[in-house]
Amino acid sequence: MWLLALLLIPCILGGLAFADEISQALPSSIGGKEAYSPSYYSTFIFLVSIFIGMGAGLISGCIGAGGGFIIAPALMSAGVKGILAVGTDLFHIFAKAIMGSVLHRKMGNVCAPLAFVFLIGAIIGTTVGAGINRMLYNINPILSDAFITTVYTIMLGFLGFYGMYDYFSAKKASKSLGAEDGREGSAMTGIAQKLQSVNLPPMVSFDQGLIPGGRKISWLFLVLSGILVGMAAGIMGVGGGFLTFPIFVYILGVSSLTTVGTDIFQIVFTAGYGAITQYAIYGFIFYTLAMGMLLGSLIGIQIGALVTKVVPGITIRGFFAISVMAGFVNRFFALPKKLVSMEILPASMAGTASLMDTVGMYLFFIVIALFGLWVFGAFFGNIKKLKGEA
Repeated sequence: MWLLALLLIPCILGGLAFADEISQALPSSIGGKEAYSPSYYSTFIFLVSIFIGMGAGLISGCIGAGGGFIIAPALMSAGVKGILAVGTDLFHIFAKAIMGSVLHRKMGNVCAPLAFVFLIGAIIGTTVGAGINRMLYNINPILSDAFITTVYTIMLGFLGFYGMYDYFSAKKASKSLGAEDGREGSAMTGIAQKLQSVNLPPMVSFDQGLIPGGRKISWLFLVLSGILVGMAAGIMGVGGGFLTFPIFVYILGVSSLTTVGTDIFQIVFTAGYGAITQYAIYGFIFYTLAMGMLLGSLIGIQIGALVTKVVPGITIRGFFAISVMAGFVNRFFALPKKLVSMEILPASMAGTASLMDTVGMYLFFIVIALFGLWVFGAFFGNIKKLKGEA
C-alpha cells in the first residue's frame, strides 16, 4: 500500500500542476481533452465509473479476475479512446488486486509458488502484448481501437460460450456425483490429468488443503500459460484473470477456490508491471476514472470475496460465464462501428452500426446489473452464515 501511495504522488502533483498545459499541447488522439470526451466534462460519467468499479470488484472477489474485460468495454462505450481505456483499466486493476489478495490470503486461497512461476511467463507476455498495442496505435488510433475490439470479441465469445456450457454441464453432473464435488469444484478435466502426469521438474505443488496429498504440475506449463495470459493483459488492458481462471481450472486442474485467490495475487504483479512500465510512462492512463472505479471496488471486491465462502465451486464458474458474456456482447455489437470507421465496411452501414453499438451498450449494462443482483443475492441470502463464521 505504501508503494502504491508513492507511485500516485507524482501522478497527482503532475496532474494538478500541468493538466491544462498538457491538454492544450497534446493532440486529441493522445491525451488532449477531446480524447477523454465525454468523461473529461461529465460528473455523471465519473459516477458511472464508481458503479463500473463495483461490478468489476464483485467479479474480482468472486472469480479472481480483475474485471478488466468489463471495464475496458465500458470505458470505450463511454467514449474513452481504446488505448486510454486499456491503460486506465490496468492501473485500476493493479491497485484493486492488492486489496483482493489480502482478503483471499486470509481465507487461505492463495498458492504463492503457483503464482510466482506463472508470473515468469506473464511478464514476458505483457511486454510483447503492450508493445503490439502501442505500435498499432502509432500507426493509426482507429486501427488500435478496432484491433482491441476484435480481440475482445473473439476471446470473450469463445470463453463465454464455453463457460456457460461448462457451468450447466457441471451443475448437472454435480447432482449425480454428490454435493461435495459440486461444492469444491475440484474435479479435473481429461487434459488436466494428462498434464499433471507429465513429470518435468521442477514440479509445483498446490491444493494441499483441498485434496489429500495435493496436486503437482510441471513449471513449463505454468510459464507457457503465463505468456498467453500476459499477452492478453498487455493488449486488452486486463489483469488476465478471465483467461487465468479457465486455464487453471480446465487445463491445469487447479481447484476453483485456489484459482480465485492465486489468480488475483498474480494480477498484482502482472497488471502493476503493465500499467507502470507499458502505459503510465507513455501517458495512457486516465487517473480520474481510475480513482472512481477504485471507490466502487472497495465495496464490490469485499462482498465478492465473502460470497466465495458460501457458494459452491460450480456457482463460481457460473459467475465467470455470465460476466464474460457481458463483455462479449458489448464488444460484438461495437465491432461493426469500428469496421465502418476503418472503411472495411461500407459507409452506408454507418446508421446500422451505430444502432448496434448503442444496443450492445445497453445489453452490457443490463447483464452486469443481473450479475450484480446474483452476487448480492448470494451475499444477503447467506449473511447469517457469514456472521457465524466471523
